[in-house]
Formats: sequence, structure tokens, C-alpha cells
Amino acid sequence: MMRTGELAKALGLRVIGDDHVEVKGVASISAASESDLVFIEDEKNLAAALQSRASAVIAGTFAEAQVSPKVLMIAPRPRLAFARAAVLLGNSNQRNPGIHPAAFVNESAKLGKSVSVEERVSLAKDVEIGNRTWIGAGSVIGGGVAIGTDCQIHPNVTIYPGTDIGNRVIVHAGAVLGSDGFGYVRDPATGRHEKFPQIGTLVIEDDVEIGANTTIDRGALEVTRIGRGTKIDNLVHLGHNCQIGENVIIAAQAGFSGSITIGDNVIIGGQVGVGEHARIQEGVMLGGQAGVLPKKILRGKGIAFWGTPAKPLREYLKELAALARLGKTK
Repeated sequence: MMRTGELAKALGLRVIGDDHVEVKGVASISAASESDLVFIEDEKNLAAALQSRASAVIAGTFAEAQVSPKVLMIAPRPRLAFARAAVLLGNSNQRNPGIHPAAFVNESAKLGKSVSVEERVSLAKDVEIGNRTWIGAGSVIGGGVAIGTDCQIHPNVTIYPGTDIGNRVIVHAGAVLGSDGFGYVRDPATGRHEKFPQIGTLVIEDDVEIGANTTIDRGALEVTRIGRGTKIDNLVHLGHNCQIGENVIIAAQAGFSGSITIGDNVIIGGQVGVGEHARIQEGVMLGGQAGVLPKKILRGKGIAFWGTPAKPLREYLKELAALARLGKTK
């Protein structure tokens, strides 16, 4: 629980009204109760917010002149301020530190302060867990894995040896990190596919979030890397040796072959498929179900690509229009 004045100071907001009002959590306008904080991004929702049960409202500059019985907190980006307020108010799940009696922790494992290890967790030899990190029930952490501070490893996550996870990383249930890549060499004499060594590592940098049932392969001989601040949705697969930049967004059911390079600030829609050794350069946007052919390079900061093979959106739409006209001719 925080006073509105304290919260505003922490977030760099301006308070209109009583800065001693206490708020304890965040909520939507319709679900808000007393002592909750809500937010609005446009003036059309102002009346509903003011009539809600919430004690305080984060609003844009359009509300600066508003006479209100509630406390207003003026923010240039209300949604962003609201998200940060939720963290400060402790709306993220709080865990009780300690090791559950039904967990297995190898004697060589090193655990920081206030670590929480739930039931049926297995921590193998030489695992390192940073301060205040939570390991959810049923998760398996392989030998030598390092996990930083303030991480959340949700239930039934499997992390293979050779994985290094930074600070404030969130991994949702069922994810598998550091498993073998899909690499084989065919013997033409016998027709057999023989396994190529998968002995590399996986590095996940700070502030990454990984969705439920997502799988990320370790490098074959080198490293797979997920850059700082990248957010990966559910049911995504990343193959071995992929290099993902910083602040990348990857939506659900996207699939990436091996040795793909993705630059910083790329946005990738759902069900996108990317072939091996492709390069997607900084700031590119890929629309849902787009397909990038192997070894293809997509460049152009702020340019949206769509279709298979992926093309700039304007070009893709022109081709669709031409096909539609062709279908109407006799």
C-alpha cells in the first residue's frame, strides 16, 4: 500500500487532489474497489473512471483541468505509468521464501537470499539461484544452470545444463530452455541421419519474458542468445544458434530454424515462420503468418513485411489487388 503522493513521486507524475490517499492495488474500471488504482488513456472514459469505486485514477493530460472527487495522477503515457504502478504496489505474485520439504536441492547448489523453491523442484549439481528468485512447483533445473535475481520460474519449467539466465527474467509454465537443437548429418551410404553435436549454450539476458510451452534450443557448438528486454509469447520455438536482439517482440506460435539473426526492436506476429540463416534487421515488423525464406535478409527500420515469401506490406497488398482483378477478368 502506498500514498498517492509517494506513488506519484516514484513514477514522476503530478497529483491533482489529496496526495495522502492510500492505494493498495490496481484494477480495471469495472472491477475496481476502494483503495484501487485505475487508468484511462482517452477522455471518453473519464466519466466512467470517476464514477467507479477506485480511489485514484491515472489519466493523460486531457484531465488536467478536471474537477474531481477522486485523486487524479497525470501521466503523459497512462498505460505505462499504470504498469509501473502495479509493480510498485506489489501486484505481482509474492512468494514466501524457503525450500519446500518435497523439493530436492543438491548440496552443491548455491541459493541467494529470500529464494523460494516449491514442491517437487529439482536443483541439480552446481546450480546458482540469485536473490528473491522463485522456482515454481515441479520445475527441473539442470547441473550448472545460473539464474539471476528477482526471476520467476513458473511451474513445470525444464532448464537444461548450459543455460545462463539473467536478472528479472520470467519463464512461464511448461517452457523448455536449452534442449538439443534439431541437427543431423545424413550418411549417403546408409541413408541414416546421425546426430550432430549439440554441446553449445543458451544465454537469456536481463528482463526477458518467455511464454508458456515455449522451447528454446541451446547452440550446436556455440551459443543461442536472447537479448535484454525481449518478450516471447506462448508456443514459440527458437532453434539452435539463433541470435535474438534486444527488446524484440515475438507473438505466439512463431517458429525459427537454426542460426537466425534478429536485430533489436523487431516485432514478429503470430505464426510467423523463419528459415535457417535468415537475417531480420533492426526495427523490421513481420505480420502474422509471414514466411521468411532461408538466408533471406529483411531490412528497413519501421517497414512492415507480410506474406510468404515475406515482402514489404505495400508491395504485398498491390500483388493481392492485382490477383483480385485478374480473378474478375474473363
